Amino acid sequence: MTASTSADTINLRLILVSGKTKEFVFSPNDSAADIAKHVYDNWPMDWEMEQVSSPNILRLIYQGRFLHGNVTLGALKLPLGKTTVMHLVARETLPEPNSQGQRNREKTGESNCCVIL
Repeated sequence: MTASTSADTINLRLILVSGKTKEFVFSPNDSAADIAKHVYDNWPMDWEMEQVSSPNILRLIYQGRFLHGNVTLGALKLPLGKTTVMHLVARETLPEPNSQGQRNREKTGESNCCVIL
């Protein structure tokens, strides 16, 4: 899937922690888990030093957030025919969903409340 981007595909530029990058082309229907499996199965030669033992530990980060395996590129509303940059990291588990937000609220004293009428 490293062909050129067409009007109905999404080009992903994946960046490793080491700073190495590689571009892959995906469908809007592809999920984060599909992408991790594809990258694992087609691991770039120049990423040899960063090779992981399983696709299950590859995680995508988009706009500072870890993507869960079932999230599709289409659900993220990524532009078709364009290049989107994401980070690819090896991590056993995802962080708790609101752990960062909770810490920030504790520091600022901010709280959330909901009123149902």
